[in-house]
Amino acid sequence: MAHSPSTEHSKVLEALAGLDIEFEVMPCAAELADTEVFCAHYNIPLNCSANTIVVAGKAAERRYAACVLLADSWLDTNKVVRKKMEVRRISFASAEETIALTGMIIGGVTPLSLPATLPLWVDERVMDSPYIVLGGGDRETKLKISPRLFHLLANVEIVPGMAKLRE
Repeated sequence: MAHSPSTEHSKVLEALAGLDIEFEVMPCAAELADTEVFCAHYNIPLNCSANTIVVAGKAAERRYAACVLLADSWLDTNKVVRKKMEVRRISFASAEETIALTGMIIGGVTPLSLPATLPLWVDERVMDSPYIVLGGGDRETKLKISPRLFHLLANVEIVPGMAKLRE
């Protein structure tokens, strides 16, 4: 049976159609969508797989940002991201908040077709990869694409030191 694209994956493809960049859609079994499992199963190096994580700043009014980092890294939420958001406390957005903000479920979140009001911060190391694999908008697809993508999207800031290499 052929995979029929989800609404979110279709929105992602529409967003890509307007950009001058080549990409490959990689079908993915939903149960293999979590990054480390995906990379091991499909033989993708962790330093070529990029996660998009929504963070929530705890302030008088909750603030959100989407952060993109390589799978071989951890997000420096307590120093870099918290200071960038100008909040005292920060956490990862819940699965429910992520869906409400992006329309996408964890394991499929991608920096494409995000709301214009959501800042998109990309760790500088992402830009050094020969290619990256991103969520495709759902858990059944991934996208293989050049990190040059981030120079083509609005609302993007490349952030030095936002993620730290895992030991």
